[in-house]
Amino acid sequence: MCNHDNGDSQPKDVSEMVEVPLTNGATNGHVNGKRSPSRNPHLTNFIESQRRNPYAPRASDFLSNISNFNIIESTLREGEQFANAFFDTKTKIAIAKALDAFGVEYIELTSPAASEQSRADCEAICKLGLKAKILTHIRCHMDDARIAVETGVDGVDVVIGTSSFLREFSHGKDMTYITKTAIEVINFVKSKGIEVRFSSEDSFRSDLVDLLSIYQTVDKIGVNRVGIADTVGCANPRQVYDLVRTLRGVVHCDIEIHLHNDTGMAIANAYTALEAGATHIDTSVLGIGERVGITPLGGLVACLYAANPEYVKSKYNLPMLREIENLVAEAVEVNVPFMNPITGYCAFTHKAGIHAKAILNNPSTYEILKPEDFGLTRYVSIGHRLTGWNAVKSRVEQLGLKLTDDEIKDATAKIKELADVRTQSMDDVDSLLRVYHSGIQSGELAVGQKEALDRLLSKHRSQSQDRALTA
Repeated sequence: MCNHDNGDSQPKDVSEMVEVPLTNGATNGHVNGKRSPSRNPHLTNFIESQRRNPYAPRASDFLSNISNFNIIESTLREGEQFANAFFDTKTKIAIAKALDAFGVEYIELTSPAASEQSRADCEAICKLGLKAKILTHIRCHMDDARIAVETGVDGVDVVIGTSSFLREFSHGKDMTYITKTAIEVINFVKSKGIEVRFSSEDSFRSDLVDLLSIYQTVDKIGVNRVGIADTVGCANPRQVYDLVRTLRGVVHCDIEIHLHNDTGMAIANAYTALEAGATHIDTSVLGIGERVGITPLGGLVACLYAANPEYVKSKYNLPMLREIENLVAEAVEVNVPFMNPITGYCAFTHKAGIHAKAILNNPSTYEILKPEDFGLTRYVSIGHRLTGWNAVKSRVEQLGLKLTDDEIKDATAKIKELADVRTQSMDDVDSLLRVYHSGIQSGELAVGQKEALDRLLSKHRSQSQDRALTA
């Protein structure tokens, strides 16, 4: 649990944690929790491998859902809480359709109890006939539940704060009241034949005994999922693993996790949660949400692609990612961050000479993601002082010019000299290479003749300026 001077108590040693059996009781990430390890050949093989190699993965790692997960996309719920967000109905529908085309399994919407427009938007999206299941996120209150089930959603996500902070300063209810209300709301939603998830809020600052008790209670009455929420973004991967792993041992239903990014841990925590046995991850496009938001869809996809590219490629329409991010960025009036995984301005740009040479020989040397799988291309930057002659050679070949290695090295030296004054654009580099090639072919230039090259470049600039004036 998160360290905090005023936080609730937490286990001090392993004996206080719920043991997760690895015999017939292990859930292996399955909803019914009944699958026996003896029936899983992968588990048997890895146990044997561990006997031969003490550094092999542990049997408990087969709770991992890195290759068996669902995304609950919350741009239209959590994302509406972003400071800049104002989604009209048309924009919400466009985002929902784009997310559906990308292939997310669930789309979560703002509670229809929030406003009349929220209710109308919820009903409109439910009528689109999307492949993704439509969920709405409500307070653990019967009034909200009654409104939610009438909108046509496929499921209802119920939440209530369980930490001492929220019990004292937010809703003011004790755990007895929370448990009683949760049972009432869950049974009501279940009676309508739709999915229901129960989530604690501020899970990592809640008392572990309280958490496990209420999760076990709602699991027994048949929720589809229980949810863990790092509401203030205080958890680290080890804490996430411990809590999810513990919970995986005491409930048979699926486990959802909602992770805020206040300390920059959201993607790492999401990945770790899947390793520990979580089945559903909440995301939003560009990570938008309350304060600095939650696990970003693109960042999570990048992380999971690196672990199992074929699975992720088969699951999602990856080239749609850039379109979705541009759509949301425009709607909330922000730019896609330059360092954004996959779609950032420099995501597949290589600059250093050593990197460029290796990339040109084999892209896997400096890329864990393949840009072509996302409908993108890599770019080798060469108009700078760090450029290497191998990168320039590649550009020479692309331009169809014939130069020897010594000539290319000579041209590269000139590029670096000019780049010490200002960065050279690709057009600048191409012009220099064409002038150099022309000079070599005409006999006006040879390797090492700096003054001759300067004269040719000056002549070319003058001619270009004259053409511009007469155009």
